[in-house]
Amino acid sequence: MNSIYDYLSSIAEDAPLKLVISKPASKDETCRKIVIDRKGEYFQLSKYTGTQVFHENIPCGQLITRCAGLLDHDYLQLNAWSKEKEYSLSLSKKRKILFRAVPVKEPARLAWNPSHNRKKQYILEEGQVIEPLVDMGIFTKDGKVVRSMYDKYRQINRFIELIDDVVKKQNRRRLNIIDFGCGKSYLTFVVYYYLTAVRNMEVNMVGLDLKEDVIRKCSEAAEKYGYSNLTFRLGDINGFSCPFDVDMVITLHACDTATDYALFNAVTWNAGMIFSVPCCQHELNQQIHSDNFSLFTRYGIVSERFCALMTDAMRANLLEYSGYNTQLLEFVDFEHTPKNILIRAIRNPQKSEGSRKKALDEVRRAMEEYHVSPTLHRLLFPDLPDEAFPQGRP
Repeated sequence: MNSIYDYLSSIAEDAPLKLVISKPASKDETCRKIVIDRKGEYFQLSKYTGTQVFHENIPCGQLITRCAGLLDHDYLQLNAWSKEKEYSLSLSKKRKILFRAVPVKEPARLAWNPSHNRKKQYILEEGQVIEPLVDMGIFTKDGKVVRSMYDKYRQINRFIELIDDVVKKQNRRRLNIIDFGCGKSYLTFVVYYYLTAVRNMEVNMVGLDLKEDVIRKCSEAAEKYGYSNLTFRLGDINGFSCPFDVDMVITLHACDTATDYALFNAVTWNAGMIFSVPCCQHELNQQIHSDNFSLFTRYGIVSERFCALMTDAMRANLLEYSGYNTQLLEFVDFEHTPKNILIRAIRNPQKSEGSRKKALDEVRRAMEEYHVSPTLHRLLFPDLPDEAFPQGRP
């Protein structure tokens, strides 16, 4: 009788283009499925939880042992596709193996092909004259990408893709948007262009910033581009009074706790969509200490990165508690910038009380363990008594 390893070896010999591992053996398994895609000389392994996805690259030579390890302990199903065959390997609870290989009805259209480097299709395609991208120096005047700015072009398209994934699923013809801390990066203009010119939506968008010269220059640019429903205002994120019902809140690189005030405002306004790229998470690093896990606080660089990740994890959970389905997504590759996490939160009025309570409990347990008090938690619970913290208020 063939073993799991034998069957996986036969699949690997057929140069699979994609594999999906599913059906967790235990209800306690965090990842519901694992997708493995061929990326040339390696495979990209994507682990999907209910709200997040984690990526990992593995060499082709490790594919068999990695899959075998997952099927030996944690999962009961593997499906795989090559150019010509579709494979199915399933395990019963008694570890009986059922294996099947059948010809595919048509070739995999999205498969990696070493002899054909397909050009990636971007939402903001090269060849269009998009004035904000020209002024940013990313496009030439005839719509060509400037070679030295190609990474920036990819980053902007990635951000637009993360918005597009949500917007295209919603039957909306109009959006009211607030962009907190808009600055002069011109990304506000790109979002407006995408929604109005690509999605053909009616958009009312306000950019907010603390710098008067930034507001003046952005207002002049909006007039130059003819973006009549894009306005800019001078003001602070904290306490900003919104002139309309908010559908979407954007906050890019709002420094430290400014992100928390932006998220709090979004929650208060019942904004349907939140897109936030945090920056400079210093707050918890100035508070953190732990007797049980001092390993994470002893070394400066580890403490700094750990606190940044914990800050965003707490923000995500507090948004979950506030009635949002929240994801922490990779915004750009780490090699381009350390500010590579985007918080994407979509309001869900049907979110269960149980899941909300669990998200809040996880935050408070971490607060107690590490003696920290994140701003977003304090904003959401301004009157929380000291008794809520058995080990003392951080």
